[in-house]
Amino acid sequence: MSSINKIFKITTFGESHASAVGVIIENFPPNFKLSINDIQPQLNRRRPGQSLINTDRDEADEPIILSGIENGLTLGTPIAIIVKNKDIKKEDYKFLNKKEYKPRPSHADLTYLYKYGIHASSGGGRSSARETISRVIAGAIAEKYMKEIYNIEIVAWVTKVGSIELDKKSIDINKITRNDVDLNILRMPDKINSMKAIKMIKKIKKDGDSIGGIVTCVCRNVPNGIGEPCFDKLEALLAYAMLSIPASKGFEIGSGFNCAEMKGSEHNDIFIKKNNKIGTLTNKSGGIQGGISNGENIYFNVAFKPPSTILKKQKTVFLDGRSTELEVKGRHDPCIVNRAVPIVEAMAAIILFDLILYQKTRK
Repeated sequence: MSSINKIFKITTFGESHASAVGVIIENFPPNFKLSINDIQPQLNRRRPGQSLINTDRDEADEPIILSGIENGLTLGTPIAIIVKNKDIKKEDYKFLNKKEYKPRPSHADLTYLYKYGIHASSGGGRSSARETISRVIAGAIAEKYMKEIYNIEIVAWVTKVGSIELDKKSIDINKITRNDVDLNILRMPDKINSMKAIKMIKKIKKDGDSIGGIVTCVCRNVPNGIGEPCFDKLEALLAYAMLSIPASKGFEIGSGFNCAEMKGSEHNDIFIKKNNKIGTLTNKSGGIQGGISNGENIYFNVAFKPPSTILKKQKTVFLDGRSTELEVKGRHDPCIVNRAVPIVEAMAAIILFDLILYQKTRK
């Protein structure tokens, strides 16, 4: 299951410490202007080693186009793009050798071994966030098309790290831009609370530990009528996509879990006339009703757990059940939310573009 979508189908491949990772993109429209320059900015926002609060692994993440694009134009044929892995250190994962195998707590090491009877030398392999390079590439391509044809804007930002939360008064969901988000390395558009969170993450990194957080995303100018009942509802596919991102643990859209505390009279979005169209007075639905977009902003939250690989000594077991201790080395993120921002944007774009193309088949 390394593929997603029906029409705008993407297939990702490659392991964290293999020679390369990549993506194959099917059914992208032909004669559309596209180049590396349209992809690189989002890869730069996702890449490791970008700041003091991330892993020290140093990768430029420069994409190489293998097929589907010539002379700056798409051909309509499958687009294949790879990114070579350069800063590889398989020696950091010797604790995963067969003789003295020590699975990392809460990591995918053991479950991959259960499933396949083997896993990549780095343990993470396909479960590593390195795989998300492919998603960001596909998302950037989908985004450019949707921006030019439909003026769709997708912006994500960090709203919480540990117990430190963004002041919601500091942003306007209708106007926030990626430039606003990127004003600090955490991508939390709140000067005071972002500095508090950055200071906390630096301390956690020094202590060899990790911390979780929340990313919020808004999708603006999405046409109404997008989404498929009953099992391909727009929010269901967004949840499916977001929860496929490594380390994601929760998804809520619109009013989310807060709706459980409301009455219908409090939660209902009243219809009104907006710019000669029907809109809603409030947007507790998060831009989706009955699984179909209603033309309002689509917004949602994605919760990410603390990265499971930490440098602190932990208790674990050998494969025969004997107790032991594990102390790993290597370069790992103490918090991944700032790098998750472009990944969340990419997955939103991938889902929206597929549903838009699917909708066009009806006309």
